[in-house]
Amino acid sequence: MPLWITAPDALQAHFDAKPARIGLDTEFIRERTYWPQLALVQIAIERDGEDEPTILLVDPLRPGMTQALAPILADTAILKVVHSPSEDLVAFKHACGVVPKPLFDTQQAAALAGIGGGLGYQKLVEQLTGVALPKGETRSDWMRRPLSPSQLDYAADDVRHLFVMHDALDGLLGQLGRREWLAEDAARTVVNAENEAAERWPHLSLRSAQFLDRAAQQRLLRLLRWRDGYARDSDKPRTWILDNELAVAIARQAPADRDALQRQLEAHPKAPRKLTDAIWTALSTPLADEAQAPDAGIAETRDKQRLRQLQDAVAGRSAALGLPDGVLASRRWLEALLDHGEWPDALSGWRRAALEPALAPLLAAPSGAA
Repeated sequence: MPLWITAPDALQAHFDAKPARIGLDTEFIRERTYWPQLALVQIAIERDGEDEPTILLVDPLRPGMTQALAPILADTAILKVVHSPSEDLVAFKHACGVVPKPLFDTQQAAALAGIGGGLGYQKLVEQLTGVALPKGETRSDWMRRPLSPSQLDYAADDVRHLFVMHDALDGLLGQLGRREWLAEDAARTVVNAENEAAERWPHLSLRSAQFLDRAAQQRLLRLLRWRDGYARDSDKPRTWILDNELAVAIARQAPADRDALQRQLEAHPKAPRKLTDAIWTALSTPLADEAQAPDAGIAETRDKQRLRQLQDAVAGRSAALGLPDGVLASRRWLEALLDHGEWPDALSGWRRAALEPALAPLLAAPSGAA
């Protein structure tokens, strides 16, 4: 049976003898906030002589619990076995002030071991252990108290099998000589969570931005940068502040003054009218680096033949290495490489070493060369 932990002393008692590894997961809520709100922390701990791990269900809503979790999460002598932890790490960062490390991500390990890319926890558990887990509580309200027995069982299952999976996957990676690959990817995941910097060029992620002229793209960039900062500071979803469609419309039409902007907002049913002054200031204040912003319309002029060549080369290397599609290099990473001529951070380390011999000749060839 999992143990319900509501006091810092009760949590600490389980770490008087420091384990070499723990299984770790969270439940969080994010529907009404910018940052994920930590609602439950699941921890699996190995005990000598016991076949099953001890499972702690830690209530982070109780006083002092997030502070008690912080040194455990930050202890680099304890390996944290996790599954696809990106949002969990952000939740920990904002609730506990630390990002757990070092990590062993079972989803990424399965990809590097050639089992499959982007596998969900339940599917990977079944593949590696033969255990079929129920899906019952995926949309639960994890902030309510008390949690139901089915919620507690579901939460415990999320860490119950992590050690068996870790053993199996670590063994496969060892046979393939890819443990360092996983460690490199895990370290990058931690750094990304620790920095959690806002996207520098958010206009590039909006398809409609490619149809704007250069000046309108710069106005859109100003609005999206402002929106992101406001959403972070107020802990509200971005689209609650200013939705994408309205941001593009404002950038395209370029209101002549604050009153014109006010009229434009009043004509839109979801417009944040109370933020007119802030929006006008953001819209009319140039950014120091906006002249360096990539053109969102570059997709229209990109050398599609060369992109196809890069994709084919990546597919060939992936097949030779036994890696699932998308693990070695995504289309987005290749587009960044092609557009800017520099290897993005996501393609550094072992990925660049694996790809550069195949991609460098293609990148150096004249445009349009077969």
